[in-house]
Order: sequence, then structure tokens, then C-alpha cells
Amino acid sequence: MNLSSFVETTKPIGLLGVKVNRGADLIGEWHLEEECRRNVYSATKSFTSCAVGFAVQEGLLSLDEKLTEAFSGDMPEHISENLQKATVRDLLTMCLGQETGALMAEQRPLYSEDDWVKLSFEIPFVYEPGTHFMYSNVGPYLAGILVQRRSGCDLRSYLTPRLFSHLGIKRPTWEEDPLGNSFGAGGLFLTLTELHTFGLFCLNEGKWNGKQLLHAEWIRESAKQQGAGPYGYLFWRGEYNSYRADGKYSQISMVLPEKNAVITTVAECRQGDIFLNAIYEHICSQL
Repeated sequence: MNLSSFVETTKPIGLLGVKVNRGADLIGEWHLEEECRRNVYSATKSFTSCAVGFAVQEGLLSLDEKLTEAFSGDMPEHISENLQKATVRDLLTMCLGQETGALMAEQRPLYSEDDWVKLSFEIPFVYEPGTHFMYSNVGPYLAGILVQRRSGCDLRSYLTPRLFSHLGIKRPTWEEDPLGNSFGAGGLFLTLTELHTFGLFCLNEGKWNGKQLLHAEWIRESAKQQGAGPYGYLFWRGEYNSYRADGKYSQISMVLPEKNAVITTVAECRQGDIFLNAIYEHICSQL
């Protein structure tokens, strides 16, 4: 694959590296510099989605659990009608019912409250869950907390034997909250190749080296639109019937099932819409 037009378009706005696979075959690759682990920001959410999938698979939790039961010890004094309706599923769709985003990167260092679970539930649930799309770190953070509580270990330790060790990802750095919990909404550090390998795992619907690690149905459900926005279970939906792990500054692993392809980028891009459109225009159109 000729990546020259994509590189010419995106290198000036921060492209650092790109990999493209069709099936198991690497058909395109470009690097500005040698690979190193970088913060993939909100692409982390898609790994948390898989952690929830493994927990569901192992019977540790159910998507239909009410949050008032799953987090019974963390509820505010007044539990609104909308909060009473919210389920674990609503943590994954960006349709939790809160009106504004919280636990975002610029906010986290400023909180005086160290218990972010308590803080999360004190934010008003203005809408009925499932009816309004609002991008926020609250849902994926709480989903990650629930997996950690039910499994008895942090997300990195939970995913290591189930996913990371199979993909050759050795104990990555992962941001923590003030109480030492893995921050399921962001802060995972990976190389371009590690992020790309995750995309291939998703393309293979949870199978790796001939072994079904995560139920294929979980990957398929995660990739479908869920709720009121262009979003699955902590994956963005996009053109060409694609879905993607997508982090700030264009850390992207895009899966295109119909084209049997994965496109992964790392970047320092402040013009994400232009960057994403360039992937569609200059890479997807060639596949």
C-alpha cells in the first residue's frame, strides 16, 4: 500500500507512525522515529471494554446490574430516579445520563476529592440513561473500578494473563486514581505495534493464535452502535462500517471488518477531524 498521500497530509499536523494490515499481512507502515511507549489516552477505554467482557465471560458481573446495587456503598444520600435506572451497560455507551463530562484530563489534577467513585455519583443524572450521548470519563472509569473490585486486582494485572501476555504486551504503565485504582478511561502507555496488535485481536473477534480468548459476540456487540451516539461499548463507530479505539491527539486503532483490515496511528495531532478524514480518504479508500 502506498501511504505517501496520507503521510504528506498528516505529517505536518503531527503523525508519528502508522501501520496497516489486511488480515495477517502488514501492507503499509511508516515511522517518523523509532517506536516507544506513549500515552494512548482514551484508546485505553477500548481495553477497559475488553476487561468488562472478560469479567462478564467469567461471571464476575452482568451488564444488566443496576448501579445502585453494583455500587451500593458509594451512592449519594439522594438517589435520583434516573440513577436508579442506570445499569452497568450504561457505563459503556456514553449515555449514562449525566449532563457534562467529568474526570477529564484537565480536571483530574484539580479535584480536592480523592474518592472519584463518590465524586462520580454526586454528579447529577439529568437524563434517563440511554437517551442522551455525552462523552465523559465517568462511565469507563466506573466500569474499570467494578472489574477491579470483582476480580480483586488492578486492570493491568487482570488483563495480563487474559490479553496482554497473549499479545506480547509486557506490563504496560497505566495511570491510577488517587486511591491507586487503574484509571479505566485513559492513561495506558503502548507502542504503535502494541496498539496495532490490539486492533488485530479485535479484527479476529477475540481469537489469537488459534485460541478464542474473549467471546466473539462481545467484540461484535462492542463494535455495534449502542445507545444514542456513534459509539459501541467504549469504541467509536465510523465510516466504512469501521470501529476504533481512539485517544486524544489521534492515537487510533481502526478496525474495518468488511475490508478485513486494521489501521493504527500514533500522533501528536491537535486537528483530529482532519487527521481522521485523512485516514478515510487516503487509506480506507485504497483497501
